[in-house]
Amino acid sequence: MTEKIEHNKLIEALKTVYDPEIPVDIYELGLIYGINEEINNNIKVTMTLTAPGCPVAEEMPKWVEDAIKQVDGVNDVIVEMVFDPPWDMSLMSDEARLTLNMF
Repeated sequence: MTEKIEHNKLIEALKTVYDPEIPVDIYELGLIYGINEEINNNIKVTMTLTAPGCPVAEEMPKWVEDAIKQVDGVNDVIVEMVFDPPWDMSLMSDEARLTLNMF
């Protein structure tokens, strides 16, 4: 039987990925819509971008995949990019708002 992966370890891994144009990690920005542990310690991440035409749209899923694969016990990672619902600033955490002076 495979051991369950701690959800907070997955979040910590996601917090190492940054949108290069914004000095806040993608988790605090609210770009992560879901983190699901599937069968055999496969992880599915559902995410979006700040805008569909984001310059790193092609690279970002790979960055997310690489970060999650660093977590002990993770077998495989599937990153699903969605644009519905569209991202907006209300999805940012208070920490992100503070960093960006958006209060």
